[in-house]
Amino acid sequence: MSQEVSGLVQGPGAGGSRVDEFRVPEPAGEDQPEPTTAPAGDLRSGTPQGMTSEDVEARSRLGRFISMNALPGDRAALLADAQANEAPDDVVAALERLPESTRYQTVSEVWAALGHPNETTRW
Repeated sequence: MSQEVSGLVQGPGAGGSRVDEFRVPEPAGEDQPEPTTAPAGDLRSGTPQGMTSEDVEARSRLGRFISMNALPGDRAALLADAQANEAPDDVVAALERLPESTRYQTVSEVWAALGHPNETTRW
């Protein structure tokens, strides 16, 4: 059994590796572009249109402290859920600024009610 795993344990030295040659990708040809995983066009940065990367990060941070159980919910439900999820003081303070009577369906609606931009759609 030690011979069977020696390539995995010791690397490509003694015993060799178990990489199949056919699994190694071939390089691009002379007239071929190099492969990439980045999308083409306006979304190359991964940021939705109408938002900055800071907006995306801040909305995501807000969403980490609002669980799906709290939505749809009003200000009191969102505050209770955020406090149960040990939200930092700045997130709790932001949620306290929300109007009392409005029910929110999504984190994006909460984000917009706090005065921040959401992504814009292109039609």
